[in-house]
Formats: sequence, C-alpha cells, structure tokens
Amino acid sequence: LFPEMAISLWKNLLQTTKERILQQRRVSLYNGAHGYEEELIKKKLQKFAGGSINLSKEGNGIGILTLNNPKLMNAFTGTMMLELQERVTELENWKDGKGLIIYGAGNTFCSGSDLNAVKAISNSQASEDGMNMCMFMQNTLTRLMRLPLISVALVQGKAVGGGAELTTACDFRLMTPGSEIRFVHKHMGLVPGWGGAARLVRIVGSGAALRLLSGAARVDPETALRLGLSEETLASSDETGALEEAHAWLSQYTEGPASVIQAVKKVLTAGRELPLEAALRTEKDIFGTVWGGPANLQALVRRPKHK
Repeated sequence: LFPEMAISLWKNLLQTTKERILQQRRVSLYNGAHGYEEELIKKKLQKFAGGSINLSKEGNGIGILTLNNPKLMNAFTGTMMLELQERVTELENWKDGKGLIIYGAGNTFCSGSDLNAVKAISNSQASEDGMNMCMFMQNTLTRLMRLPLISVALVQGKAVGGGAELTTACDFRLMTPGSEIRFVHKHMGLVPGWGGAARLVRIVGSGAALRLLSGAARVDPETALRLGLSEETLASSDETGALEEAHAWLSQYTEGPASVIQAVKKVLTAGRELPLEAALRTEKDIFGTVWGGPANLQALVRRPKHK
C-alpha cells in the first residue's frame, strides 16, 4: 500500500507544481488597478477588421504562426491583435508543442500597427484607449515570450515598429538576405509600447538598444548578427525555402520529448525573469516534473552516464 500512496502523492505534487508554473506564466501584467479594461479595449479593437493570424500545428511539435495581412505588409489590425491573443492561448494549451516559427505572409514580416486603427484610437474621446491597447499587446507578447516552446521569428522583408517589437518576444531571430529590423518609433513621435524596449535591452544590451531606438536605424542581417539580435542569415529569400531552413534550424533544438523541451524553456524563463532564489526554487520544481519521468528512466536504461 505504501508505494502506491507515495506514487499517488508524487502525482498530485507534480500536478499542482505544473498548475502553479502555468498560472505564473499566464498571469496578466495589468488589471483594473492599473486602469486596464480588457473587455472594453477588445470591443474597440473588434471594430478594426482585416487580416488574420493563422496557426498550424505540425506532428513534430513545431507550430507555424503566420501574420496574414499582405496588403498592408502584415500590419496589425484590431482583429489581428485579438486573434494573436487567441492563438497564444491555443499554444499555451498545446501539450505536444516544442517549437514555434513566426513569419509574415508575402515575403515580409510585419510593419507594426495598422495606422487606420491607431489614428481612430488616438482621435477617440477616451485617451486611455491607447494605453489599454498598449497594455493588451504587452500582456499578449509577454505570454508569447513565456510559452514553454522554443520560438523563432523568421524575418523576411521588413520588421518595422511593432513588427520589430514582436521579433523580440521570440527566443531567437533568423533573417533572410535583404531583410531589416527597424525600431522606427522615434519618427512616429513615440517609443516602443508593446514591451519591445525592455526586451531589446535584454537581447543586445543597453548601449546597442539605445543606439537602435534613438537612431531609428535600419538593422540589416550583418549588423543584427554582430549585435546578437539575429542568430543566422539564411541562404534563401523565397518563402518556401526560408521556411524550410528555419524549420531545419529550429529542429536541432526541439529533438526529444515535449515534456523535456518544455521543461528546458521553463527553467530558462525562470532564470531570465526571477530573482536568483526564486529562479532556483522554480528550477527545483520543474526538475521534479521530469525526474523519474519516462524520458529520464529510458535514458538511464539506455546508457550509463559516465563512460
């Protein structure tokens, strides 16, 4: 009886640990105390229709998220912002997921927000609409960044403004020849509002981030590599070839069981975001979810650790 009780207790602990980690990942940055009214901003965004965010989940655990509004260089309309939130929720619930490629239809990444929606919101009576849109997108992109999947932005053509910010919510960026990332916000009389500045500092350091933001400079693949903003410049510029290359690049990091790949990403997220002691405790909790698990036991049977 005792071993059965121990197994049952261990399973319960495992489940509560998993639930707690999931809760931490989904927690909203903003709530009513910050003046955030999610349902209200959703209703406003719904009015600015067009384009779509498509998700296909492949059997090998790699998902492909497509920004699909090629008429406007894949600029985010209001309904696309809402769809992005829905796709992120779907990815949070994908038990077999391991990796994610984000790219734009029609050989370009994303030109930021649809200016028609932005103008309408900035001209509206309620000045807090802009702030609510900002909080809505920060929430979504933070959840995207915390997904237990290894994510890569495949940058073709231009990633400008909000599009540049979106690339920073991915773990990695790959660029195709002739593509560019540009934080153009200064020329719009703005600063990043979707969390792009905070994330950029963590990717390239504060000096380089300051240069990119204050200079609104075009970052070509060579410069991006030098700054550590991009991992690799792909050989192919056409959509099919670039997607295949991105797939092959990502696959080297997503080999293995989903439970293990997801655990790797979770300990990384904890280490990046939490103070050291909290990160260590979270790492211990996540270690507990794979210790003695199927992949661990199979590896012990397969080969001794030291040869």
